[in-house]
Amino acid sequence: MSTEVSRAHTDDPPSALARGTRLGEFELLRVLGIGGFGIVYLAFDHALEREVAVKEYMPATLVGRTQTLHVTLRSQSDAETFALGLKSFVNEARLLARFDHPSLLKVLRFWEANGTAYMAMPVLRGQTLKELRLTHKQPPDEAWMRGLLEPLLGAIGRLHSEGVYHRDIAPDNIQIEADGRPVLLDFGAARRVISDKSQNLTAILKPAYAPIEQYAEVGSVRQGPWTDLYALGATLYFLLVGRPPSPATARSVHDDVAPLSGQAFAGCSEGFLHIIDWMLAPRPSDRPQNVNAVLDALHGRGAPPRRRVASEPVPSQWDQTIMVPAPLKAVAALPAVPASTHKTPLPVPPVDVDFEDEMETVLVPPRSGAVRGQ
Repeated sequence: MSTEVSRAHTDDPPSALARGTRLGEFELLRVLGIGGFGIVYLAFDHALEREVAVKEYMPATLVGRTQTLHVTLRSQSDAETFALGLKSFVNEARLLARFDHPSLLKVLRFWEANGTAYMAMPVLRGQTLKELRLTHKQPPDEAWMRGLLEPLLGAIGRLHSEGVYHRDIAPDNIQIEADGRPVLLDFGAARRVISDKSQNLTAILKPAYAPIEQYAEVGSVRQGPWTDLYALGATLYFLLVGRPPSPATARSVHDDVAPLSGQAFAGCSEGFLHIIDWMLAPRPSDRPQNVNAVLDALHGRGAPPRRRVASEPVPSQWDQTIMVPAPLKAVAALPAVPASTHKTPLPVPPVDVDFEDEMETVLVPPRSGAVRGQ
């Protein structure tokens, strides 16, 4: 059962539930963030006496809210689309509630009420990778990125073992907690379903991080573990270069992304950079086909080494800036990564793409410390 109090004297958007609204044991304190498909609130759990983040399924283009808190359709023609998104939102909550990995967002509870659905999650405190990179003039070193990669690959591998793909990995969807733990955020499953229904890919794709197969699955160009690995590689590219790679649609015609392994980055071995290049291959078949292939390459297992690393990576300022998991030493040798044998460019699907990044992930205004909820 929900109750509502006045929204007067707050900066919360009109579509949001008012501060003080009760959703069972959860009392809403304020809005943490709002996007096109949902609202995230900071709430107090009166049963367990702790703060949580509560996410509400609220696709703004499809529904509005009545004075009784209920979500209502703007048009009956959108009923099927809303229902599909709602089902996907609940399925995502159920999935995250089942998974137990320190680098995956944990859903504590989910339920349906007011004509929509909600999920309660721990409140995250820290910065996104995007925020963190923008506060540094220099890129991180290899040790820092290895400390980031290992837990993220573990989380992604856990998803893939269940046949689930994230399909929205990007710097603004990875949170670095105060203890240095990376957490993968925002599957955006409901957003994808609604956008697929409306055939509006620009609403869900971040062009710099979405590989070519996310625009259209044709023949052998299909999505799989390699899809998430491309996005993770693009995220590492952003950390090193300070900007994302060119969109995959442009790269399929003319690939202007210079290999990282041919460039000098302080504190990074050429072999490590070559692994990132491998993940960033435009053609799906030229990328690592699963998480284990990347882990094997990172640990020097598998194929014979392509090059020997002359020395340990040189430390950078990054490992002194935030706490990170214990870094792994640079391996003495890294395996070869197969080069593409394809000479012809990939076909470009006829899709109109907006090249601006879509920022669905919620950013929380800092108080005593930055707070974030998904």
